[in-house]
Amino acid sequence: MAIMNVNATRMALLTLKKKMASAKRGHKLLKDKQDGLMQKFMEVIREAKKMREEVEEKLGAAFKNFIRAGSLMDSAFLEGALLYSTAKAKIEVKTKNVMSVRIPQFKAEIEGEVVNYSFLQTSGELDIALQSFLKVYPLLIQLAEIEKSAEALADELEKTRRRVNALEYRMIPDLKDTIKFIQMKLGEMERSAVINTMIVKSKIQASA
Repeated sequence: MAIMNVNATRMALLTLKKKMASAKRGHKLLKDKQDGLMQKFMEVIREAKKMREEVEEKLGAAFKNFIRAGSLMDSAFLEGALLYSTAKAKIEVKTKNVMSVRIPQFKAEIEGEVVNYSFLQTSGELDIALQSFLKVYPLLIQLAEIEKSAEALADELEKTRRRVNALEYRMIPDLKDTIKFIQMKLGEMERSAVINTMIVKSKIQASA
């Protein structure tokens, strides 16, 4: 807290009081925004945790099938089978505005065939594994969207928190101290003016 470098005048006092009113309104709005961001952030974090557990579980099952397929097939046949895939992934990225935060939206599309090889020299576990990876892919994209949203919300939350603290612990206290200082100075000047007026009046009366 510190006294701001301003002249101790009534005009300065009026200006500072207006700044104080604006600072308090701004602090309330930012505080409400901070609370809203925190609530949204916690919702996204809970959703991300749930989604990550689901993705890890399904990915784990898919990898188990793939490892099993690898143990049952010749490595050359396995690599050759994977080369025949015609699948291509496309991701469309958009954004939406949530409490002044740009939140990403990912839309994934897969064209072509993941399973596009001869079944004569491949195992059924490979089919199951690739189909499992295909099913978990949209969940991975959804998880990426949720975690990116959490990151964007966390950044905005930190910015808002710093602005709230700057107002609450620096600007508003400095304005209060400066207003109090100017009011004290003006009071001293008024009392001094009254005393000087009384002295002049008494001198005039004495000389009459």
